[in-house]
Amino acid sequence: MAKKRIGILTGGGDVPGLNSVIKSVAYRSNENDIEVFGLRRGWEGLTHLNLEDPTSRSHYVIPLNRENTRTIDRRGGTVLHSSRTNPAKMQKLPDHLAGMDFPVSLSRKGGIAKTWDVSRQVLANLSALGIEHLIVIGGDDTLSYATKLEELGVKVIAIPKTMDNDVRNTEYCIGFSTAITRASDAIQRQRTTVGSHERIGIFRVFGRDAGFTALYTAYATSIRCVIPEYKVNLDKLIQLLLEEKRSNPSNYALLVLSEGAGWEGYEVHEYGEPDPYGHRKKVSVADSLANEIRRRTGEETITSDLTYDLRSGDPDFIDKLVALTFGNMAYDAVLDGKTGLMSALVGGCYDLVPIPDPKLGPRKVDVASTYNTERYRPMYANKRGLPIFLNRVS
Repeated sequence: MAKKRIGILTGGGDVPGLNSVIKSVAYRSNENDIEVFGLRRGWEGLTHLNLEDPTSRSHYVIPLNRENTRTIDRRGGTVLHSSRTNPAKMQKLPDHLAGMDFPVSLSRKGGIAKTWDVSRQVLANLSALGIEHLIVIGGDDTLSYATKLEELGVKVIAIPKTMDNDVRNTEYCIGFSTAITRASDAIQRQRTTVGSHERIGIFRVFGRDAGFTALYTAYATSIRCVIPEYKVNLDKLIQLLLEEKRSNPSNYALLVLSEGAGWEGYEVHEYGEPDPYGHRKKVSVADSLANEIRRRTGEETITSDLTYDLRSGDPDFIDKLVALTFGNMAYDAVLDGKTGLMSALVGGCYDLVPIPDPKLGPRKVDVASTYNTERYRPMYANKRGLPIFLNRVS
């Protein structure tokens, strides 16, 4: 009798803690005599895999066991690698699929672009590999395709990961705690430089649509922040920073910005080609703000882009704890034959919830309860009764 076989993949940006999920699934499967196939490079592992080519198979598929996962949780990143592939909107077909008949869509954003939906090939590869259940670790984009795959009949269990902490239906995503820890450490270290030169320090962190990373970094370091959910008044922001600088015995002030933040009248500028999920890179709002401060006041600034540093290195305790638990919850769900569910924290407790509806978009900061729109700071009062991460599911 053939063994039950499950697949696991990581998609989108890496965060610390992913390897703990992978190891927990591999170790648990050994106890139940279940085979685990690691699908390498995210969804690309199922779109580009050519099972007739041994080189392609080894490039995209790796059997996981106790031996080859024993030490992987001792470091960050993902041993399975990752990509931002969207099987429903492939901008270019792999060579071995060229000329095949897949559904085509035309986009007129920035010119006419053709994309292909190769979901049929994804289903064929899963079937050929004998994968009965798929564990998908990712953020909004990766999980949006997991939802589509589940609708096509594949048994899918999801695990949320993103330092932006903006996946719906959960209060926490793997990678968030380590990102805040890294950002806080960097800002506290740079106080000495910013203070020595008596400047305004401006820090940029990830957060294309949601301001959780900037908000919680500001909360932990007691500085001001600007988030995508609220357009600040630039004159007022600069005045607050100048007042803080002058009242500080070391004559400096600090501010942290989400990459998608802005002020009244500011347009976020983007550049480059959109990725498979339609996102383009954003011009640094930190540099734009620094230029405005210098132009309006003559004050010198120091800008620091913390973005990629926040996702590198080893996970902290919280991310390791959550990653191990989410991984084991997902595996239990597989054993129970469940599908369409995601490991989550709800009300501060671990639970299984529906995979978020991608049409709703990312989760946003609740400005009214968390952000002081007069002082451009986090709110510190009235936290009694909240879950440990100070936010509720939305």
